[in-house]
Amino acid sequence: MNKLVDWKNRLKKGHMLSIICVLLIIVAILGVILYKKQREYRQASENSYNMAFYELVDYVQNVEAYLAKSLISTTPEHGAETLTNVWREANLAQSYLSMLPVESQELENTEKFLNQVSDYSYSLSRKNIYNESLTQEDLKNLKDLHGYSIELENTLNQLSEDLNAGRLQWGELTNKGNMAFAQQVDNVSKESFSNLEENFHEYSGLIYDGAFSEHMTNGEPKGLTGEDIEQEGAKQKVEELIGKENIKEISDLGYSENATIPSYDFSITNQNGDTINVSISKKGGHVVYMNSNRDVNSEVILQEEANQKGKEYLAQKGFPNMKETYYLKQEGIVTINYAYMQDNTVIYPDLIKVKVALDNGEVLGIETTGYLNNHQERNINNVKITKEEAKKNLNKELNIESEGLAIIPTEWKTEILCYEFKGKVEDREFLVYINAENGREEDILVINNTPNGTLTM
Repeated sequence: MNKLVDWKNRLKKGHMLSIICVLLIIVAILGVILYKKQREYRQASENSYNMAFYELVDYVQNVEAYLAKSLISTTPEHGAETLTNVWREANLAQSYLSMLPVESQELENTEKFLNQVSDYSYSLSRKNIYNESLTQEDLKNLKDLHGYSIELENTLNQLSEDLNAGRLQWGELTNKGNMAFAQQVDNVSKESFSNLEENFHEYSGLIYDGAFSEHMTNGEPKGLTGEDIEQEGAKQKVEELIGKENIKEISDLGYSENATIPSYDFSITNQNGDTINVSISKKGGHVVYMNSNRDVNSEVILQEEANQKGKEYLAQKGFPNMKETYYLKQEGIVTINYAYMQDNTVIYPDLIKVKVALDNGEVLGIETTGYLNNHQERNINNVKITKEEAKKNLNKELNIESEGLAIIPTEWKTEILCYEFKGKVEDREFLVYINAENGREEDILVINNTPNGTLTM
């Protein structure tokens, strides 16, 4: 009898032990699930904060660029457009700033700066719209704001480097924001903003990867010449482009009927095992796009030689008279923008992008959408003012380095013949476009010379 009771007790203990073990396993599983969910949530939050931060950086850079343009603009029309862009970009920067997980008190001066830039630029744009000239005080305030924007941009760039290198996490930024984020802005804003604030009360009721790379793509492509071809004809064009002896295999990816330029798409494996994607237009059999995935592990070719390699390649493929404009280097590859030249006039709408490998000068990619959409012979005889007359409309502080004629596209899908003046104000490079018919200032671009390329905003 005692043995039976003892056996029952041991059974109960074993049963309880099993239950405890099961419960522990369940708790462990739930813990793992909750940990994964929490990690996923943190990762999602980090991604969201990163997106907001890098958008903020971009918009602050745009604010700085448009403020720089406003300082050398000489016509009310273009001044109004530039200052309206400052207002818009500053507002967008404020929106993304508010998404960051940093105490608002810590970002008070940054928010204040962006808000003042927004309000002040908008008020000045209204002056320009009503054909009122900006006063010397207005221009001084804009210059001060531009100086502050550079300091804010430098602060954000340093933060960006710290975040990219893992030296700073968003959780740390929340705790250290006052020191890491607002310190430089705080230093310049304590006294400087007080002078600008006096100007704001009277306005209490008011609220730029290369130049002209946004091609005009509406309407019938002007550069597409020739008769329609079939898929087999497009395949022959691919063989001519790549070289039949270099091709190991061609895969037909189908016909893109709804693309900007309807085209046949192919994937090619070359003799080295690299993949090359190519699109050939149905009309005329022109190359629309080509890109190779080959890795480039060294840089031997200089930029000037890469420019020449790209130009020679374009001439061989039926695109003569192209001139390099702007470029960007990334991972041993340089992407160069080429514009068509007609009678010593740069035709910016007719753009082609070419990728050149800097290890051996091989052309790894080409994109011709701008050229195929816009290319035609232009009438460049309607010059009504001389170059010297056009110079009278330039900012007097612009030190001219080069000059010439250029056709530029507009946001209204038209083209304008202009005098293009490249020059410097202090240490900043600009391109200024003066209408060759009426002398109006049509556009201003800021040139950014970086170790990896020459870009415009």
